Amino acid sequence: MEKNSNDKLTNPQEFINYVNQETQKLLENYTKAGGDDVFSQFTQSWSELATRSLEDPTVWIKAITDYQQAQMNLWKGLLTGQSGAQATAAPADRRFNAEVWSTNPIFSYIKQSYLLGSGMLQNMASNANLSESEQRKLEFYTQQYIDAMSPTNFAITNPEVLQQALETKGKSLVDGLQNLMGDIEKGRISMTDESAFVLGENIATSKGAVVFENDMFQLIQYKPSTEQVYEKPTLIVPPCINKFYILDLQEHNSYVKFCVDEGQTVFLVSWINPSIEQGNISWDDYVGKGVITAIDKVKEISGSPKVNAVAWCIGGTLLASALAVLAHRKDTSVASATFLTTLTDFRDPGDLCVFLDEQQVKKLENKVNNQGYLSGKELATSFNMLRSNDLIWSYVVNNYLKGQTPPPFDILYWNGDSTNLPAEMYTFYINNMYLENKLVEKDALTICGSPIDLGRIKTPCYFLSTIEDHIAPWKGTFTGAENFSNVEFVLGASGHVAGVINPASKNRRNYWIKGEMGQGSDHWLETAERVEGSWWPNWSEWQKKRGGKKVDAPADYGNADNKAIEPAPGRYVTVRIE
Repeated sequence: MEKNSNDKLTNPQEFINYVNQETQKLLENYTKAGGDDVFSQFTQSWSELATRSLEDPTVWIKAITDYQQAQMNLWKGLLTGQSGAQATAAPADRRFNAEVWSTNPIFSYIKQSYLLGSGMLQNMASNANLSESEQRKLEFYTQQYIDAMSPTNFAITNPEVLQQALETKGKSLVDGLQNLMGDIEKGRISMTDESAFVLGENIATSKGAVVFENDMFQLIQYKPSTEQVYEKPTLIVPPCINKFYILDLQEHNSYVKFCVDEGQTVFLVSWINPSIEQGNISWDDYVGKGVITAIDKVKEISGSPKVNAVAWCIGGTLLASALAVLAHRKDTSVASATFLTTLTDFRDPGDLCVFLDEQQVKKLENKVNNQGYLSGKELATSFNMLRSNDLIWSYVVNNYLKGQTPPPFDILYWNGDSTNLPAEMYTFYINNMYLENKLVEKDALTICGSPIDLGRIKTPCYFLSTIEDHIAPWKGTFTGAENFSNVEFVLGASGHVAGVINPASKNRRNYWIKGEMGQGSDHWLETAERVEGSWWPNWSEWQKKRGGKKVDAPADYGNADNKAIEPAPGRYVTVRIE
């Protein structure tokens, strides 16, 4: 925020001018982040529901009648001081944990009235009898509306906000307004103290060097921490939707450091953050000039004819595409492949399906083709909406209504550091994977000149999925894994990010192994063995069996033809979305 922002808060005319200016900026950011599309989808879904309700209004009439009766009972209880059956929030809902929501009659009424209204809307939405895709969309956007209208999100109906304003004599509200101004200027909600992190200093700190770069990626080689290493190097392919350093946060939770300490020679792909000039970069480019080039460079630098590959999310989809290309070429350069929360069969895309019907995709396709890329801000909005209470509204309340500064949190710093996707690559990905599911269809796609058949891939594979993943649902990743041969499937606890970044040093959570393949995901889980702790050691043992013999660790980065260009984490990862 500008240095003289405090003056704006005390000078009425300057403040009015500033609010007008920043409101315009807020509306522009809202549009860029896809907010207008969200509102359009919500109104469209409820218009469809209203049309259907005219065919059979019974469900609506009953839901409204039940709601009215419950409201009458609430009013009666408020006026007489007698409490009857009370609406309660879900156990995982922390919004109403403060005691005042139960002890103060007015705020207890506000809470229960909101919960009753929420229940009515959810009931009406869940009984709409629309097509499966329209039904999921309706329920999703209804929940978005319910979350947005929570009394906790408004100062006048949130007793915690009012109490804090009284205790601070209004300073908390002034601080909140300053926080809001700062976030409007940034174009996003602050989820962490971003000033607390500097790439290469206290995040993404593993020692290494960039040993190759092209217009797609930088290749980082990390410094060994053991005297001897396994002969076959490890190449990590992160998702191009996010920055790579989720795998190298800090020393205590760095997957990169764990791999290095386990005796692996680790290389990692750091993708570009594309701009409008790079909108014509294709899926083929990400596979050929990206993954396959990285494999070739790792072989060249290490002197090993084979590498072990590890990939996460869309990075795994790219790796699967690359393996299919190599299989068609009869190239056996990859000794093993690890897929972390990766979809290759897109029949069940999880909660993301609400954004991915043909009408929405066509509209978004036109938009990204016009601007040359899909904005990372728009991607971030979509992902955050999947957990809006945790990733949107809790920060609105704490930052803007309570005037608090969010504490430093490495994962949330990474979460706010989004990347763009080139228009051509993105439209190929959405249409051919999510809409048409062609990756699992034999020879339905041609990538880098090769017909794609995942059945040709004979590389030993380790699939890690997580049981609460809402982006790559584990049953969908399991179905995809069954298209490969020689598969080790492991199911971790927690979700898409926290389930993967589960450091061995903390030994938290649990995972499942050794379920019976071939009879579906439910049967696999029923027959699987539950193991306490992190999945990292289990994977490391699997990887070591495919690492080859031990050799002396390399003394230098790169080789004669690929010398160190700059220290890790390199330049590409520092490019942020403006």
